[in-house]
Amino acid sequence: MGNPLLVLWHWIFVPRPGEDEAVDEQGPWRIVPGSEIPRPGTVAPPTASATSGAVFLVLRRMRVPLILLLLVFSISVLGLTLIPGAQPDGGTEPMGFFEAFYFMTYTATTIGFGEIPYEFTTAQRMWVTFSIYIAVIGWAYAIGSLLAMLQDRSFRREIVAQRFARQVRRMPEPFLVVIGYGEAGARVAHALDRRGRRLVVLDRSQERIDALELAQLRADVPALAANPRVPGTLVAAGLTHPRCEGVLALTDDDEANLAVVQAAHLLRPGVPVIARAETPATAARMAAFGQPTVVDPFDAFGDRLRLILRTPALAQLFDWLVSPPGAPVPPRPDPPGQGRWVVVGHSRTVAEVSADLRVAGAEVVELDPAREAGPEDGAFVDLVAGAVGVVAASDRDTQNLSYVEAAQRAEPDVFVVARQESPGNAPLFAALHPDLLLVPAEVVAREVLERLANPALWDLLQAAKGQGDPWAADALAWLVARCGPGSPTVWQVRLDARSAPALVHRLAVEPVRLGALMASPFGRQDPLPLTALMLVRGEDRVLVPDEETPLAVGDELLMAGGPGAQRGWDATLGEDDALAYVLSGSSVAISWWGRRLLRTRT
Repeated sequence: MGNPLLVLWHWIFVPRPGEDEAVDEQGPWRIVPGSEIPRPGTVAPPTASATSGAVFLVLRRMRVPLILLLLVFSISVLGLTLIPGAQPDGGTEPMGFFEAFYFMTYTATTIGFGEIPYEFTTAQRMWVTFSIYIAVIGWAYAIGSLLAMLQDRSFRREIVAQRFARQVRRMPEPFLVVIGYGEAGARVAHALDRRGRRLVVLDRSQERIDALELAQLRADVPALAANPRVPGTLVAAGLTHPRCEGVLALTDDDEANLAVVQAAHLLRPGVPVIARAETPATAARMAAFGQPTVVDPFDAFGDRLRLILRTPALAQLFDWLVSPPGAPVPPRPDPPGQGRWVVVGHSRTVAEVSADLRVAGAEVVELDPAREAGPEDGAFVDLVAGAVGVVAASDRDTQNLSYVEAAQRAEPDVFVVARQESPGNAPLFAALHPDLLLVPAEVVAREVLERLANPALWDLLQAAKGQGDPWAADALAWLVARCGPGSPTVWQVRLDARSAPALVHRLAVEPVRLGALMASPFGRQDPLPLTALMLVRGEDRVLVPDEETPLAVGDELLMAGGPGAQRGWDATLGEDDALAYVLSGSSVAISWWGRRLLRTRT
């Protein structure tokens, strides 16, 4: 560190061994005395070079211009203090240092207050003239260097990074860190923004960050184009911020997602992490670091395909529950019967889909486009003839389009599943009308949103798989009758003093049935458009519990309701007066004015 200005900066701002431990008010950064290695569960604070990179860059780039200006100013002041000046009594005496400094200060800034303290002699005026020309050259050089530095890519990148870190530190609300703003990340970010969640976004591509800044989002989203594999970048993005409530690693690079999972576990143990992984090996390596929620698009799609083939009514029910509120009931899938399936491709999708088809009891024939029959080959046409389903699972959209078109021409009634890799090819796939479309980014976004919005829905699906299709059809009809034809709002509530204080107080006095809470607190003659999907009590899970079920403190309910149902339900559980009205039809005044009014009336 040969620059004396950098030495001074380092001496002032970098702690020395032996100092007391300090905690940054903006986050859980801790300084470990006498060591540069952070303690387990802590993060060492950025050094001066990390937190003030722009300042160091300015000092380095502007070192010569600043030194030149200082020399010009110093020589000009020194010359005025050495040249004799005229005195009122006719004598001569050099100008004092303060007067010389003051005169050169306003002369260098072109203010021009005149000659002080007395009129200059010819020698002084010649020296000032020389100083002005030299100062003009120095200022021109300094301003040119400054403009060149402002156009420097590294300087601008450093300014953007520091502005980003400052925005993250000042986040006033809990936020999620989204790593990767590709197709999946963009879908997740926009959906979370519509739900009022605050976000911080990292992506390696500046073009994607520019697209995010142009997107019409409700809230300002701090975003930075940087390498997410660098732990310091994740710290700047808020990984160790006390208001960070989760990390979403959604890049299309498994190694980058693994690096994010590792950093989150080591730097912020316990923070919820949802990560995308497209290979079992990566998923297994992720599981060793804090057991994050791993989203595998191909495994998830294979599970969905198996669900459609075995229990189409349950697939219809679940699709409706996870749809945006108010969406109509989707059509029930019409899967083919038992028979031969032809799976084409050489990617991992083939292995996942083939395994799930075999579990569903189907006969599977796999074809590799690189080595076996092409779409126009007679062998492929012979295989499709008589088959009940075809899966075009190559990682190239052009190949998948070719196989889908050839399969539909050879067997018009065949059930077609197609993989779409590029979003720009959506119109081409739509023109072929496949029965089921696999878009990996869409699968990832959907599963991430479902896990974030309501994790209990996944428990519901797992529990419902053992009920069979007739149960799913009856549950769907019951939901439509109670909540209306539009998809309901689904939420989870725990019966405790925080979420249901009024009900907890009542349960301490008398038992309360689930059905007794279904009346509207705004008019108990009208039932609320809602129903309970699942009751969780300890390790037990009851699907669509009966309205005669008695409730207990600590129960967890997964509720589904139509417009206005959640507002009425929350009022019933949280307000003593509303609960008393719903249960008995009487009102209980809980405010001082209400109690006084009741005493007056009685």
